[in-house]
Amino acid sequence: MKSHLHSIRQCQHCADLLPQAPNPILSAHPESKIIVVGQAPGRRAHLSQQAWNDKSGDRLRDWLGVDRMQFYDDHNFALMPMAFCFPGTGTSGDFPPPKACATKWHRQLLGEMKQAQLLLLIGNFAQQYYLKHLPHKNLSARVRNFENFLPKYFPLPHPSPRNNLWLRKNHWMEDLVVPELREIVYRILSC
Repeated sequence: MKSHLHSIRQCQHCADLLPQAPNPILSAHPESKIIVVGQAPGRRAHLSQQAWNDKSGDRLRDWLGVDRMQFYDDHNFALMPMAFCFPGTGTSGDFPPPKACATKWHRQLLGEMKQAQLLLLIGNFAQQYYLKHLPHKNLSARVRNFENFLPKYFPLPHPSPRNNLWLRKNHWMEDLVVPELREIVYRILSC
């Protein structure tokens, strides 16, 4: 695991695609229990060197029912985005994560985390990569029918404030999905 993490942190594979020097941000441990597969670090994560260090992270931790200390303990949560570096910002938000990181590194990292019991697939990019062969082809359907993907996967919308409209339209997320998610996370972390 240390060797893989070191290699990833030195990676220059996408240097020509990024608006700034590569700055891979991830966290993992062989004993990680839950793997958070998000999109890519945002600008704030890039600057602070800490994933989910923004309002999206606050909302995600609330959905999970954990505090910052629990969340950033890599024995609890591995933070493994689809792309490890900030991809830059366009007119309507951050650019999509380049596929190279997931293709090059995810399988190796997952193979090292033998204690992992759940992959949280946050947003369309993670879900399309990991659930492409399974039913429910859009994010809303996947999240609403999360039980179909258990016990291995749990699809979630991105917790970004940019998704407030989606969350208002899909109030069932907070009413039905979040309580189940909290119960599963609590059970996994209590073992």
